[in-house]
Amino acid sequence: MKKISLLVALGANLLLSSVTAKAQTYKYPFQNPELSFQQRVDDLVGRLTLEEKVAQMVSSAPAIPRLQIPMYDWWNETLHGVARTPFPVTVFPQAIGMAATFNKDALFKMADYSALEGRAIYNKVLATNKQGKRYLGLTYWTPNVNIFRDPRWGRGQETYGEDPYLTSMLGDAFVKGLQGDDPKYLKAAACAKHYAVHSGPEPLRHHFDIDVSAYDLWDTYLPAFKKLVIDSKVAGVMCAYNAFRTQPCCGSDILMNDILRNQWGFKGYVTSDCAGIEDFFTKHKTHPDAESASIDAVMHGTDVECGKGVYLSLVEAVKNKKIAESQIDVSVKRLFMIRFQLGLFDPVEMVKYAQTPVSVLESKEHKDHALLMARQSMVLLKNDGLLPLSKNLKKIVVLGPNADNAISILGNYNGNPSKLSTVVQGIKDKLGANTEVVYEQAITFTSDELLDYKSVKGTFSFEGKNGYKADYFNNIELKGEPTGTRQQDNINHNWQEGEEVIKNLIAQNFSARYKTTFKSDIDQSLSLELEADNGAKLYVDGKLVIDNWATRKRELKRYKLEVKKGVSYNFVIEYWQTDATASLKFNIGNYIKTDFNAIAQRHKNADAFVFAGGISPQLEGEAMRVEDPGFNGGDRTSILLPKVQTELMKVLKSTGKPVVFVMMTGSAIATPWESENIPAILNAWYGGQAAGAAVADILFGDYNPSGKLPVTFYKSDADLTDFSDYKMDNRTYRYFDGKPLYGFGYGLSYTNFKYDLLKLPEIAAKGKEIEISVRVTNAGKLSGEDVAQVYAINKNTTIKTSLKSLKGFERVSLKAGESKILKFKIAAEDLTFVTAKGEVQPIVGALEISVGGGQPDEPNATTSNIVKGLLQIR
Repeated sequence: MKKISLLVALGANLLLSSVTAKAQTYKYPFQNPELSFQQRVDDLVGRLTLEEKVAQMVSSAPAIPRLQIPMYDWWNETLHGVARTPFPVTVFPQAIGMAATFNKDALFKMADYSALEGRAIYNKVLATNKQGKRYLGLTYWTPNVNIFRDPRWGRGQETYGEDPYLTSMLGDAFVKGLQGDDPKYLKAAACAKHYAVHSGPEPLRHHFDIDVSAYDLWDTYLPAFKKLVIDSKVAGVMCAYNAFRTQPCCGSDILMNDILRNQWGFKGYVTSDCAGIEDFFTKHKTHPDAESASIDAVMHGTDVECGKGVYLSLVEAVKNKKIAESQIDVSVKRLFMIRFQLGLFDPVEMVKYAQTPVSVLESKEHKDHALLMARQSMVLLKNDGLLPLSKNLKKIVVLGPNADNAISILGNYNGNPSKLSTVVQGIKDKLGANTEVVYEQAITFTSDELLDYKSVKGTFSFEGKNGYKADYFNNIELKGEPTGTRQQDNINHNWQEGEEVIKNLIAQNFSARYKTTFKSDIDQSLSLELEADNGAKLYVDGKLVIDNWATRKRELKRYKLEVKKGVSYNFVIEYWQTDATASLKFNIGNYIKTDFNAIAQRHKNADAFVFAGGISPQLEGEAMRVEDPGFNGGDRTSILLPKVQTELMKVLKSTGKPVVFVMMTGSAIATPWESENIPAILNAWYGGQAAGAAVADILFGDYNPSGKLPVTFYKSDADLTDFSDYKMDNRTYRYFDGKPLYGFGYGLSYTNFKYDLLKLPEIAAKGKEIEISVRVTNAGKLSGEDVAQVYAINKNTTIKTSLKSLKGFERVSLKAGESKILKFKIAAEDLTFVTAKGEVQPIVGALEISVGGGQPDEPNATTSNIVKGLLQIR
């Protein structure tokens, strides 16, 4: 007995010692994971000095060594895969392409996979000194749920299209997939942007003051944000650059205090867009200085300033009693709450996401999903029986500026995969050695002149080594010793912000110097071409011949150089870049005008032509320094397909050979001639790493196309209203009273789907959910997928609503001859209308319900019908 008692006492002492040791492990209560997050946040913030608190409200939050708080940068992106990271990642189709899948489950899975890859990257960098650097954190400033109200907006490619319901459903799926389902920890933190009423023009965004009616605000611009805040529980919100009703969005009484915090009860954090607070006093001119702007933004609930440290002025503001320190505490507590919810202060073994291995990066299931989403995103706009093509073709000619363009595949706000597939590569991989696949670029997006650099007779070398010597510096002034040096074959760079330029140097606030010597084999006249964003110079034998150093505008500059046989010419190129996408190209050769008839004659034995054109993220995007014909500052000045592309396709068609137009774009393009004359048109968006493989799968019948348009494709610029006018009159399928080229929800298949047996109640109660069902049958000979779409058309003329509105959708896969009953529940909140005062009320009266593979009144022949029914809501 004594022995047992001794053992019990010894065990008790050991247990007590263990508990005591565990308690002593935590110097401060905020370090104790057994306490609630709120207790830990309160304890941590209570220990900070005023200066430490304010410093945490800048996006690059510094470390607090005395409390063992590491530095943290809030800015990261994962729009369609983890973006701007130095590590290879899976790249899914651009957001507008993912919207074309009409597939909530696929978007959920994509976000889940992206969050896992982001966690793997974060976990990897924890073992290095890289934590705290931009684009390595777990707070992702995405999704973009702005409404794509006008096809000219260059950033519309980042959205889920023009419809509030579709945007809400897909945004909800994305947020839930990204943030995970753990009851305690966030896998990653999503951020709904840009709140609110924000969709170009890009050149005006920093000083633009927007006003819309209460009806348009609540009917179009706010539903997706409301969905993500109230239902999806999104962790963050980004307020927009522009002003709303004279107040900058980050300081808006209506948007920030009344709606977001009070009506919707948002408890998460708000970040400004980058330099958004600075805009208060430099662009909007609504505030006299940084201090007043910072006070106002914080009082309106903007917790993080992404910018140059304007918020640091809050220290003096508190000391001068212009704002209470307790108000600073509110923001800082919100910020640390997110970091605690991400598990950043807890042991790895407690946070399952913190154990995500690097093996998830570009895993097979992730790459397979990228291919699946690329296939499902692509929209067959026209097919006169040409597609699918035979795999037994002897010769196929692939032409156009997007035929072998990796930039167009990857979109913007993107990461970089280890391997990608362009259109020409996808076709080559599909057909193999039995078919001759010929590639010619032929034209640029807007010109029929190409630089013929292959015909240049001579050598490029430096100190006996072929190519260029490249020195890279970690500053924009070419100062000090290079961070890294390497020998390069050419200068043709497109770096994403945050992408690694060279070891220990990312594409942000850097500069470079390139040196080479050119020795010509013959006397010749050469064109030297330099294109850069931000600034660059070209010296020939010490003479400055191209100077684009200070403009900060992406421009193509040329210099004519007469060279002599056997004479060496020394070239030096200097370059600097601050932020955003970094690009630098240097070419030497002669500009030659493409002879379209010569192409047709040269390939008269071709069995088919595939023209891969459209536009590119090189032309449309965020605040770009682009002024090509039809484009301005990232936006478009015309939605017409650039004329040179139509002219080339006219010549190709004149050969009598089959012509397929593969169109890449992030926005709607008007193609009146092509739609009348080209037998097959496939809209491929910016399809991600597997874009080329997906195009080939569709062209040659290994995948039956099933994508649907998430935006209206108008016939011409004449269909568009003033870009700067945010009224929704005559915009999007919901209010456009004209006839579109291709309607929202449109997309063809290689098979046919028949909808029938629609069942819906004859009478429904006001403010209640309704249920409907429909049968869909694959009436064709091939297996395929369709997107069943439910639209409501208000027949009560005493209330104002949209002409029609999407109320439900479901992707269905059917074998030939197979049928399936689809059931839809239309929620009470989706059976409402907005009054002129912005009040949401239940709809009453007659309501027509349309169900099928597209919207009612689609002007084109389709491969799936629609059925309609009428119900009375009382």
